[in-house]
Amino acid sequence: MSFFIDHVVITVFDINKSVHFYSNILGMELQEFLSSTDNSKRKSLKFGRQKINLHEVSKPFKPHANKPLPGTMDICFISEINVNEWIKIFDNFDIKIEVGPVQKTGANGPIRSIYVRDPDKNLIEISNQI
Repeated sequence: MSFFIDHVVITVFDINKSVHFYSNILGMELQEFLSSTDNSKRKSLKFGRQKINLHEVSKPFKPHANKPLPGTMDICFISEINVNEWIKIFDNFDIKIEVGPVQKTGANGPIRSIYVRDPDKNLIEISNQI
């Protein structure tokens, strides 16, 4: 059986702060689209063949997770940019590296990772495959 992730949803307090973090710092592409369910305007962040949909905690879209709350995501991104360069990028934006660089085990083998927090305190792991 073959699967891949199409998108994930992050519940946020402030969409503009999240857009700034994921677009201006991580380099994801902001996309706006109309929901096919209720024609509401929505925002997503595209990277590669995947995307992150943003839902504001004050007005979640249905259906949604059982308890959609900001700060509950823990996600790892594999980057072609070296982790050492990410450290410089985060330093330029005054974003604290919580842990790393450290070696971890990724889905396809060993990875070298650093950990930061997004504006909602979600744990963001940026990694390079080793």
